[in-house]
Amino acid sequence: MQLIISGKNFEVSDWLREYVEKKIGKLDRYLPTLTEARVELTLENTRNANQSQVVQVTLRTNGTILRGEERAADFTVAVDTVTDKLYKQIERYKGKRYHARTSGEKPAPVETLPTAETPRIVRVKRFRLTPMTEDEAIEQMELLGHNFFVFANREHGTINVLYRRNDGNYGLIEPET
Repeated sequence: MQLIISGKNFEVSDWLREYVEKKIGKLDRYLPTLTEARVELTLENTRNANQSQVVQVTLRTNGTILRGEERAADFTVAVDTVTDKLYKQIERYKGKRYHARTSGEKPAPVETLPTAETPRIVRVKRFRLTPMTEDEAIEQMELLGHNFFVFANREHGTINVLYRRNDGNYGLIEPET
């Protein structure tokens, strides 16, 4: 597994780098198909000092991406918490992926929840994508009062998703094929 650690708004110390490598490095024991782990440590100026240090971890495995983010007053606490979240995500991923695999026997029948409790698609919305710039998409999203907006990016010729982040800024999802 390739581990990439980067710092934003500060220089990552050797001690912190070793701590992250120790904690995140253990994840490939639980999911051996991990190919890459990207860790971004960010120091933000926030009103609440308990949320000024942000750890974002992105794991790549066989075309699947697992992601976790945590805020805390200390990077070590944030790393520990996000690692616990990722363990849970890995267990869910493995459970879905390997659930039917058994040692040559037929899998045991799985009880299904009643359909009223099972999440399902309850609405499908279709709309025409108009090519626009990122600034036009932000303006359109604000006009609609939504937290996200799907649009055709005029500059790149791709379908993008614009979303509002918790810090009030915007994020842009650009698909890779």
